[in-house]
Amino acid sequence: MQKANKAIVVWLFLGCLLIFFMVAIGGLTRLTHSGLSMVEWNLFMGSIPPTSDSDWNILFEKYKQYPEYQLVNFNITLDEFKSIFYWEYGHRMFGRLIGLVFIIPFLFFWIKGKISKDLMPKLLLILFLGGFQGFLGWYMVKSGLIKDPDVSHYRLAMHLTTAFITFAYTFWVALEVWFSKSKRLSHSLRKYLVVLLPLLIIQIIWGAYVAGLNAGKVYNTWPKMGSSWVADGVTAMNPWWLNFVEGLAGVQFFHRYFAYILVFIIAVFYYKARKVSLNRNQKIGANLLVAFVSLQFILGIFTLLYAVPISLGLMHQLGAFLLLGATVYCLNRFSYS
Repeated sequence: MQKANKAIVVWLFLGCLLIFFMVAIGGLTRLTHSGLSMVEWNLFMGSIPPTSDSDWNILFEKYKQYPEYQLVNFNITLDEFKSIFYWEYGHRMFGRLIGLVFIIPFLFFWIKGKISKDLMPKLLLILFLGGFQGFLGWYMVKSGLIKDPDVSHYRLAMHLTTAFITFAYTFWVALEVWFSKSKRLSHSLRKYLVVLLPLLIIQIIWGAYVAGLNAGKVYNTWPKMGSSWVADGVTAMNPWWLNFVEGLAGVQFFHRYFAYILVFIIAVFYYKARKVSLNRNQKIGANLLVAFVSLQFILGIFTLLYAVPISLGLMHQLGAFLLLGATVYCLNRFSYS
């Protein structure tokens, strides 16, 4: 790595770490049912939390005008409202912090002429993805403030998946700058990773569907769904395909069995990787990949068996994050010398 690029690499890796924490905070916000506690969206205003009883009462009265209070939390006290408010407030403020961490150093590196022509469009894409992620957050919350006190699981999936993609792309760019002297190659095992990455993104999308529909709270047995491998509820809706995007049983079914496909691909990849000569970074990537998919699979089972408690639900979400990071690292190292 060139010395001039060291600061950029540190900056990008810091951004990846902050996105990881942002996903964790977002997961806790969702699992504690706090995401609809802030009913107003002010991009530049509202950075300071309420400081007086009067301010809190104003916010609480605004919250009472929306479906979540009217249909679910109608018995909530002001102190209970404060607890859920702070989760969403922290989520939004951390998002603004990430924006500043990305934008301010970018402007500094640009003014100092440290950004190459090849790197500039990649960094601009990262900034766009970050801004788009903020828009999707507003778009998601808006869906829960109209009639139903739940956000659209489609919009939740868009919001969460964009966060994962932003991390993955930022991580990839950071690795490219870090290993800037590497030469492009096409390792024979790279084809498995090229297939794995989009399939993993699909699994993450369906994981968001499971979360948004609370589909992890039904059929809390493993390996079967109740007493059957395919529960009756999986095919209850018409047309049939709607079961797998809106039906609780169908969405869980897809997420369950698609996991086996990912495990199989990684197992085949790892088996073949042990049969060929790999450099140090490729070995690290392969070992991380099999370690994280094993961890994620086990977490998925226990999260299901215990009907998604907050702790396991969060760990399962972050496990997907680690698995995606390992996949990106592995794909990068099998694409360069």
